[in-house]
Parts: sequence; C-alpha cells; structure tokens
Amino acid sequence: MILRRETWRRFDFWLFGAVLILCIFGIVMIRSAIAGNAQLAESVTRQIIYVSVGLVVLLGTALIDYRIWASLTRILYVVALLSLIGIYILGRALFGSARWFDTGVILIQPSELVKIIMILVLADYFARTAEAPKNLLWVVRSFLLTAGVVIWILLQPNLSTSIVIMVIWFSLLWISGLPLHYLVIFVILAIIGSVAAFPFLADYQKERIISFLFPDPNARHGNVYNVEQALIAIGSGGLFGMGYGNGTQVQLRFLKVRHTDFIFSAMAEEFGFVGTVLVIALLVFVIWRCLYVARHASDRFGALIAYGVATLLFFQTAVNIGVNLNVIPVTGLTLPFVSYGGSSLLSLVLAIGLVESVAVHRTTLDF
Repeated sequence: MILRRETWRRFDFWLFGAVLILCIFGIVMIRSAIAGNAQLAESVTRQIIYVSVGLVVLLGTALIDYRIWASLTRILYVVALLSLIGIYILGRALFGSARWFDTGVILIQPSELVKIIMILVLADYFARTAEAPKNLLWVVRSFLLTAGVVIWILLQPNLSTSIVIMVIWFSLLWISGLPLHYLVIFVILAIIGSVAAFPFLADYQKERIISFLFPDPNARHGNVYNVEQALIAIGSGGLFGMGYGNGTQVQLRFLKVRHTDFIFSAMAEEFGFVGTVLVIALLVFVIWRCLYVARHASDRFGALIAYGVATLLFFQTAVNIGVNLNVIPVTGLTLPFVSYGGSSLLSLVLAIGLVESVAVHRTTLDF
C-alpha cells in the first residue's frame, strides 16, 4: 500500500493529462478529417483502440523500473536489427517504400519502435561512459551504434525516420558533453554528406526536395499540390476557424492525407489560429514536462531517457508543422498524439511511459 501511495505521489499527472487531451483531440480531429470517406470509415474506431491500448502501455511501462531496461539494451538492439532486416526482406511496400509488416489486421511499422529502443540504447551507452574521455573514439562508438540501425531504415527507404534517430543521437551526444570543437566538424560533415547523398536517394525523395526548391505553380497533384492545399486550408481558417466539420478543404477532400501528415492544416482550417496555438501549447507543455523529469531524475540514465524523448517529440512536432507551413520539404512524420497511426501513437505513448517511469522511480519525493 505504501509503495502504491508513493508511486502515485511521484507520477507526473500533468504530463499524463496533457498527453491524454492530445490523444482525445486527435480522435475528434480524425473523425472530421475522414468524414464521408468510406475507405477510411474504420479509422476512428481503430484510433480509439490504439489510444486505449496505448494508455495501458503507458501506465504499465511507468510502473516498471526504468533501470531494468539498462540491462536489456543489448537484447533490445538485436531485436531492433532483426526487425529492420525482416522488414527489408518481408515488408509490405506502400507509397514507394517497404516499412510495414502486414498482420492481416493492422500494419506494424518496426522503425517507430526502433526510435524508442535507440533512446534506451544510447542513454545506456552515454550513462556508462559518463566518466570516459570525450574523444573521437567515444563519439565514433556511439555513431556506429546508431548507424547500425539507421542504414537498414535508409534501405526501406525511410529518410525521415533515419534523420529522427540521428537527431536523437546528436542531442544525447551533446548533452553528454560533446566538446565544442567537434560541433564545427559535425556541421561541415553534415553539409558535405547531405550534398553527397542526394544522388543515392530514392526517386520520390529527390522529387520532394526538387519540388520544394523549385515548385511547379501549375501542379495539380503530388507534393506541391498537397502543400498548396494545406496552405489554403491554414489561411482559410483565419483566427477562430470555420468550425468543426465545416472546413471546405477538408470536407471537400481537396486536402490530401488530412488525417495523418496534414492533420495540422485540417485543424487550422476548422479551429483557426487560436485552436492551433492551443494544440501547439499542449505539445510544448508535454516536451517541457519531459525536460522537467530529466532535470530531476535520480541518475544519468533516467535523465538521458527523458531528454531523448523530449528531443523526439520536439523534432517530430517541428517537422510536421514545418511541412504544413511549407518551410521544409514534405516528410512522413506525424504530429505527435494527434495524427492517425497505430505504430506511431503506441511508440510515443511508450516513450511517455518511460519518462513517467523515471519520475515514478525517483529516489526522493520532492518531485
């Protein structure tokens, strides 16, 4: 009874409440986005199931001492590699890439879970090497750990998820004490690598970048058209929006993939600037609570887990909104907790469960 009472005293109800509100709003927004589309009619029911299962996963993960995962990182890393190799061999191709296992009931995207596994693996590595010299060997070892899974994700091909994992790696590397002079080297290598890698990208990835840099004003389909419709939807929303279920771009289906990649635009059209600011504020609050847990963690491993999750949420939020506003090329990253998708949602609530575990299993109660 004492353990249960102490557990609930440490549990971050603010973080849990904000995530729950975002998930419920996501269901509401998906319902409007797919209205009248028979092919997507089951999406709302599916999302309700994903959210329900996700909340159980979140609470269950929170009750497991996060330190246990440190002893399992090697096994988790092998599982990540095997799942990615398996998807490369057996995966189902959709939209030009093979990223999903088709179970006959749902599509499972292993790379979503791999993002969470890599947070644990890298957090364990940097925690164990906290006292090691911060030299090139220290950096290279962490890079090789990351590259070992990223290369298989690139082969799907899935550039956006690969970038997410690299961003997580660099953020944890930086937090763990990366010497400043290495930063300049990384910036130079990143620029050179980006230019050198362009010829090796998949055709649809090249097309996204080229259409972003040199958009066709007369496009009637494809990424340019989708972004144009997204901007029209955002602009037509004005200050307070056109009302739930009344967005013309959404309801007349001019806005494509409006329940996933472009749900932010659908939200902007129906709830306006005020509505989007409130949702962004909730997402920022979730990120801030993750950082708060990180600063008050009992050990370096727990702190790095929370920092990694905060980085993941921030990057996905920024990229998704950036795509909708046409400030970066189109990617397949979802808006956390709001966009439709089982693998994405379950991986994110699992990540929140890990952060809650860091909070719950803190050694003092002044949290």
